[in-house]
Formats: sequence, structure tokens, C-alpha cells
Amino acid sequence: MKFVIQRVTHASCTVDGNVTGEIKQGFLVFIGISDTDSEEIADKMIKKLIHLRIFTDSEGKTNLSLEDVGGELLLISQFTLYADCKKGNRPSFVKAGSPDHANQLYEYIIASCEKQIPVVRRGIFGADMKISLTNDGPFTVILDSAEIC
Repeated sequence: MKFVIQRVTHASCTVDGNVTGEIKQGFLVFIGISDTDSEEIADKMIKKLIHLRIFTDSEGKTNLSLEDVGGELLLISQFTLYADCKKGNRPSFVKAGSPDHANQLYEYIIASCEKQIPVVRRGIFGADMKISLTNDGPFTVILDSAEIC
């Protein structure tokens, strides 16, 4: 499982001209899921996400978590995080999870985050989404379950 986390002052997702999710200060999280991922792995990734201290405190140090600042979440499924570009110029996505498995875990992640964070918004799994964001910093962190679980 991979999370690409962007600290934002604003982010939104639009599908067919309709906003499906919009947040103010918080994290825009692109979520990639493989067939080997599980709810147990998702739980570890969510814990790390929620407690990640990348917001600045009164001294300008990155010392505050999403919870500390009352931050919001926008969660976007993105199978392309599992692109394999080793051979040729056209990425292969065979390492990405099957749509049924990935959607089930995506929904699980959303539900788990909603239990901990008051404002959780989302994209639409498998849709052609247009993402708009104002990256704060810019500040982007990549979490890979292969490295933290």
C-alpha cells in the first residue's frame, strides 16, 4: 500500500463537473493498493497517517499532527502509484490491486479515517477525477507499507 500525502491549505476533487470532496487545511492523500494489501496493513498506514507530525508549531518546527491542527482529509484512490516503468516507455500496472479488492480496501480506509478525523472527504473510485490543490510548503511525504509495516 502506498500513500502520497500532500500537506495542503485547500484541495478538491471534481468528477463530471461535480465536486465530490473538498477540504481546507489538512492532507490530500493519494492511495495506491496492491493485491497483497490487507486491512491489517491499512490500519498501520492509517495510524502513521493520522499521527504524522508535519504541521508547523509556534516555533516553525514540523511538530504537529493532523489531529493537533484540526486538519481535514481528502482521500483519492490512485492505482497509478503502482506503475512499473522499468521496461519500455509505457507503464505497466500489473502490480496494482484488482478493482474489487482495491475498492474494498479504499472504502475500509475511508471508514476508518472517519472514526478518527471529523472531516474526511473522498474521490470516486475508478472515476476520471480532476484534483485541485494548494500544496502547503510544498510538503509531500510518501508512505509505503513495504517500508513501515
